[in-house]
Amino acid sequence: MRPKPMARASVPASWTMSGQSRPSRLPGFGRPARSPSVPLDRVGESTVAPMGDSTDEAVGYDQDGHVVTITYRRPEVLNAVNGPLRQELNAAWERFRDDQDAWVAIVTGEGRAFCAGADMKDGAGSVGTWPGTFWEIPTLNSFESGWEIFKPTIAAVNGPCIGYGLTAAAACDFVLAAESATFAYPEVRIGVPTIVGALRLPPKLGWQHAMELLLLGDPIDAARAQEIGLAWNVVPDEQLMDEARALAARLTKGAPLAQRATKEMAWRSRELPWIDAVRFGETMRRVAGATEDASEGRAAAAEGREPQWKGR
Repeated sequence: MRPKPMARASVPASWTMSGQSRPSRLPGFGRPARSPSVPLDRVGESTVAPMGDSTDEAVGYDQDGHVVTITYRRPEVLNAVNGPLRQELNAAWERFRDDQDAWVAIVTGEGRAFCAGADMKDGAGSVGTWPGTFWEIPTLNSFESGWEIFKPTIAAVNGPCIGYGLTAAAACDFVLAAESATFAYPEVRIGVPTIVGALRLPPKLGWQHAMELLLLGDPIDAARAQEIGLAWNVVPDEQLMDEARALAARLTKGAPLAQRATKEMAWRSRELPWIDAVRFGETMRRVAGATEDASEGRAAAAEGREPQWKGR
């Protein structure tokens, strides 16, 4: 028998960040970029630049109801990542994470590419800029490198998805691939190891499929990506964003805090002993069960109506 919900519970900060104080800029903002000595997919930024409304932004942030679309906007270089894009991309993900009204994110690229990886001609700051030495670099400093965002995320991959781009897509819960999409980690072809990708891909794809991408450095097409489990679905190019928005709309039908608790449970339990994982899960059930949304869900079920979620 399940225990009755506690009368009161606070929602974990990983589900909603409104109760947390976080500086708008982290240490080192505005300092000259240091020469990157970090592998190509060891991305991150020690600063989070504010996002404005300029059409010259390197990253777009658009919200429709509870769904946010984050768009790489350097189509002239296939959305390759340089310093300004890195700052704006981190700001976009932090904004999504912290906004109580933002429940689902879609990330995509403008033009004919998702993201072509690091900008090899203008790469200063693409991996982040930090004061101090290697030991002062924050380990988790971006969505790609492991920020804990338990809200659902969708990668809508159009065209090439390389390096940083593939690391971002692999961090998402769903990867929708256009028929023109290709995926690659070419780092070994230029003498650089892939680090974050090497952490993400084996548990996601299995060892041999992961090594196909990591050690060969060859691109694979959308059909192959779906075959090995990297892409959830493949759709015609012209239908990509419609399909991504339709999936996002389906996700908003679920209670947002229950979704975040479930995702966090799935993520953390991989490294926990079975008994510890079950106990952690039952604790999460009690916390989620004491929220307003849980009460609304029970009432809606009893009354035979659609629930009205609030994310509280």
